[in-house]
Amino acid sequence: MSDEAEKKLQELLAKLQQERDELRVRAHLLKAELKQEWDEVERKWGHVESRLDRARAGARASAGEIGAATAQLGEEIANAYKRMRDALR
Repeated sequence: MSDEAEKKLQELLAKLQQERDELRVRAHLLKAELKQEWDEVERKWGHVESRLDRARAGARASAGEIGAATAQLGEEIANAYKRMRDALR
């Protein structure tokens, strides 16, 4: 993975991690219907971390494939966090 791509992914992950931490603090306030979405987003978060670990360890898949898949998952997670944040307002 190029340095620029790695930097972008790290920035995205840092932003998502901050949102995740803030939402986790407020998790006790989540409505029942958001709990299921939260669980699904947590599963996706695990996939993102796993894929990045494999990319860093020199997995056989091309860096472009891993980067694209991770970026897509990151976008899905960001959208889910936004929906949850909006629902808590």
